Amino acid sequence: MRGPVVRGRRASTARRTSARVVHQAASWCLAYPDDDLVDRLPLLVAAVDELPAGAARDGLRGFLDHAATTPLADLQRAYVDAFDLSGRQTLYLSYWTDGDTRRRGEVLAAFKARYRASGMLVDTRGELPDHLPLVLEYAAVADPVDGPSLLQEYRPSLELVRLALVEAGSPWAGVLTAVCATLPGESPRDRAAVHAMAAAGPPRESVGLDAADPRLLPLAGSVPAGADGPTGGGR
Repeated sequence: MRGPVVRGRRASTARRTSARVVHQAASWCLAYPDDDLVDRLPLLVAAVDELPAGAARDGLRGFLDHAATTPLADLQRAYVDAFDLSGRQTLYLSYWTDGDTRRRGEVLAAFKARYRASGMLVDTRGELPDHLPLVLEYAAVADPVDGPSLLQEYRPSLELVRLALVEAGSPWAGVLTAVCATLPGESPRDRAAVHAMAAAGPPRESVGLDAADPRLLPLAGSVPAGADGPTGGGR
């Protein structure tokens, strides 16, 4: 029995290590593109190429290839269009579950509490604590156990962003695909399946949003194109 147990432990360790690489790479890829991203591209490509074959490696490599051949100014404009000007693709995870409700303040405080409990020195860089790049950094660097658990808790939010980016033909779609590939189970095929996933979770307060507002999971629907998203740090 020792052989299979040892092999199982090694495989589990390898999966966790790969997930941390994906989460760190995705954190950098989903941040506002700047000179730091350009400088990191060779390192990111080398790290991603060492990942096991699959959706995570392919998704990240697709974005990195795009970033390497796109002028930085064009990449920055595309980022603003994708994530700052459309609520359909916002990277603030609790926006999808709590919208503009009074509960959201408590949820954001809970994010900070989890970071503090891990000993992570958090510099939000002017962003809200539920901003996906920050959550991914937490999972990659500070707490590789609670970090993925936090991502799984907000899996419906991640999947809605992924679907919206895929539909928009965004180069960042592969990054979200990579993140979701590190989590248990297959990704839902459509929004209806995402909302069914969300409906299986705990009930959420909806004070502050109309009951028909499509931004609040697990209600069916999606944010209308062009809808304003939540505000975080400035560019």
